[in-house]
Amino acid sequence: MAVIIDGKALAKKIRQELKVECDELKSKGINPKLAVIMVGDNPASKVYVRNKSRACDEIGIEYEEYLLQDDIKQEDLINLIKKLNEDKTVNGILLQSPIPDHLNINQAFKTITYRKDVDGFTPSSVGKLCIGEDTFISCTPYGVMKMFEEYNIDLTGKNVVILGRSNIVGKPLIQCCLAKNATVTVCHSKTKNIEEYTKKADILISAIGKAKFVTKDMVKKDVVVIDVGINRNEDGKLVGDVDFEAVEPLASYITPVPGGVGPMTITMLMNNVIKAAKEQNDENTMF
Repeated sequence: MAVIIDGKALAKKIRQELKVECDELKSKGINPKLAVIMVGDNPASKVYVRNKSRACDEIGIEYEEYLLQDDIKQEDLINLIKKLNEDKTVNGILLQSPIPDHLNINQAFKTITYRKDVDGFTPSSVGKLCIGEDTFISCTPYGVMKMFEEYNIDLTGKNVVILGRSNIVGKPLIQCCLAKNATVTVCHSKTKNIEEYTKKADILISAIGKAKFVTKDMVKKDVVVIDVGINRNEDGKLVGDVDFEAVEPLASYITPVPGGVGPMTITMLMNNVIKAAKEQNDENTMF
């Protein structure tokens, strides 16, 4: 039977540590603050934004929300980001995706100053991650790496197979795993005979968004399985990319959905806000 990696418990532990750090900063007159921009009325985005607001409240981070009409012009969105870049009371800027199709999200991300890029999406943050410099790491990959750390899962020399090549999860995970001396393979929608790769994985990370895509005949015994997927099945129940009931007996470690990677994502966002607040107020920072 696999060890179930409890993301909820780990997230709670990290948030308690962050609250102590936040209180210490406040005692020095530093008030960590996150500004969140949401464009339009996407129901899923509303849920994510509400959860971010609650996490800020729990830790003591000041939270400011900018709700923009879905017909906003690109220029106006860019001007708001520039204004927040200049606002010394704001430590982190987050643009909630998706945004309406007429807006250029990459240009918007590029406008966020790297000092406040708590989502780790700007070219500067991505480039620093690639060359091994200290930077903000995209929150979901960062959460996955914290899980490995907490459960003493050593990546050195291991075959890590990542399913998915998104800018938000798959690509940053490549760099994070390489930094831990893993041998990394990335599979995606154009990969042929995907099970040939997954069967060789010592560690399998799935982030493709297909319910129960990973079945027991795709993995080897004692594999570590990290399920980043969040999907709804035909009954509306939340499920991952992995067929948990079938794969769990073969695995050495596995994350559940819900309660696995999900809680870690927002927690690592909070971590990045605290990191930003400390660095922006440290005269000796080289960041």
